[in-house]
Amino acid sequence: MSAPVLCLVFVQVLMVSLPIAAATAKTDEAVGFVDTGVEVGSVGWGLDPKTGAVVRIPKNQASTDPNDYKYELQCHLGAGDFDSVCLRSQLKCTNGPNGEDGIPVVWLSKPRGVPGAVWARHSGPMCLYDPNPEDVLPRIAAAIQKRFENLPVDAGAVVAQPSPHTLRGAETNFYADAKEQQFDITMFGQKVHVVATPVQYTWNYGDGTVFGPQPSMGGPLPQDRWGEKTRTSHAYGATGDFEVVLTTSFRGTYSVNEGPPLPIPGEGHFSTAPETISVWRSITRNYADDCNVNPNGQGCLGS
Repeated sequence: MSAPVLCLVFVQVLMVSLPIAAATAKTDEAVGFVDTGVEVGSVGWGLDPKTGAVVRIPKNQASTDPNDYKYELQCHLGAGDFDSVCLRSQLKCTNGPNGEDGIPVVWLSKPRGVPGAVWARHSGPMCLYDPNPEDVLPRIAAAIQKRFENLPVDAGAVVAQPSPHTLRGAETNFYADAKEQQFDITMFGQKVHVVATPVQYTWNYGDGTVFGPQPSMGGPLPQDRWGEKTRTSHAYGATGDFEVVLTTSFRGTYSVNEGPPLPIPGEGHFSTAPETISVWRSITRNYADDCNVNPNGQGCLGS
């Protein structure tokens, strides 16, 4: 049986859509994705002496080729990023020898066993076909939680009533102003749309008191009701300046290439910058003077 030959296809493509075929990570062959591309390793690949193409070499068959080979995705820049200009003209590897899809790659080589040897371009771009390609969706699903937690999600704003000054012993009404947010990012060369929705709130009032996480974001009170106890209000027992921090927990969904929204497994937690609240004390005195009769009496404006 002759060795399989890589097919060179000259086809222009404008869009990348799922499923995207990628190399299979098999347990008995050194094939798998790394940040700089797809590492093949020194065993399993060599030149076909008849065609000059890079082909699989059975493990029980020693290769006499003096080089090592690896392939990288055609437009891969490393760390999951792709060259958008390259993607518009990359090969479209569909309907391969056995009807399966393939991946567009370039081949790199370096002399085997030479210390300090560097990888150099050998050939390509060309289509690499594999009888059992890997879908890119599981790779996005495995990485989406970490990416979600590192998005620039706005935790919202802290609003206090009254503010920026309040009174010791009085209820200060706090509430959050947080909104749903949307992001468009790129993962493994695919367009991913993320929606982040606030679901839980944790209040750190700055005096050692923490309330939450809980689902209430609170809400405003009319001024004539300031001082009433609310779900998210807090009464300070001492005077001074206190730094209030709100941490908002978001749940997310993501969709790949305008596909259906899928849930992100965990939550992302994002905190506001500290908001300073100054707590003052009030003093009450009783006076017997009638300020209309004695404008200079204690407690009167003329005193």
